[in-house]
Amino acid sequence: MGKDCGNHRDDHLRNCCRRLLAVFLFLAFIIAVISLIVYLVLRPTHPRFYLQDASLRQLDLSNASSLLSTSLQVTVASRNPNDRVGVYYDRLDVYASYKYQQITVASSLPAVYQGHGDVDIWSPVLDGPNVPFAPYLASAISQDCQAGYLILQVKIDGRVRWKVGSWISGHYHLFVTCPAFLVTTGGNGAPGASGFKFQTTTYCHVEV
Repeated sequence: MGKDCGNHRDDHLRNCCRRLLAVFLFLAFIIAVISLIVYLVLRPTHPRFYLQDASLRQLDLSNASSLLSTSLQVTVASRNPNDRVGVYYDRLDVYASYKYQQITVASSLPAVYQGHGDVDIWSPVLDGPNVPFAPYLASAISQDCQAGYLILQVKIDGRVRWKVGSWISGHYHLFVTCPAFLVTTGGNGAPGASGFKFQTTTYCHVEV
């Protein structure tokens, strides 16, 4: 009788151990799946941005009041290089800067979802009427124009989410910087839109 009770207790213990092992294996599997999803969501390849064109419409500097008026139309393309990760662009604000000073008002682009390998193109007009301009930058931009070249930065500040299957991540900050190289055949000694031409498509630096 005592021996049978001992065997029964041993069988019960073995069954409990098997159940616990099965639970641990199941939890390990779930954790591995979650880890894989998190890896795919947190470490996708950044979307690629290109500045395809920049047309300078206005560039007027008032030396007396240190105000700069700028109008610039740009064409920006974005491509999602990921095979299994989609991108939600929930907010995209585009503006132009000169030597790290913003010279146009931010233009908001429409929200869009970018699937695997998709390409989106935007052509916003960036305007900056009577923007206060630091005196040392006014001198620098005058010298650049006199030399016959101008380097502006087209910047994008946005919020994105990643999509893996039916799972959608939280928001991530997107910051894009695109150099715009504008050259004229001859400088006129003062800022002005006339004669400046966009040189070549440039690859943008992307941070997420």
